[in-house]
Amino acid sequence: MLKHIVMWQIKDQAEGAGKAANALKMKALLDDCADIVPGILKFETAVAQPGLEATYDVVLYAEFASRADLDAYQAHPRHVALKPFFSAVRQGRQCMDYEI
Repeated sequence: MLKHIVMWQIKDQAEGAGKAANALKMKALLDDCADIVPGILKFETAVAQPGLEATYDVVLYAEFASRADLDAYQAHPRHVALKPFFSAVRQGRQCMDYEI
């Protein structure tokens, strides 16, 4: 099994909207990818919540049955279609993949 964790910091303003609106849009776009390949075992997204510690604004936690399933997710047209918006609104990004 492979775990895939990605965190994004969102710009204060981008694409005609503020940080909160863009974070919610990013989450919705990610949630729409939760079932695009059969090898997704778990797919969870969240937006930073007031009162809880967070150094990033949006997080994705996903588990894939194999590396091939993660690769299929990364190359899927619905996932690829997110990249222009994500690039426009993100200030920073961190990612870690690991096998267990």
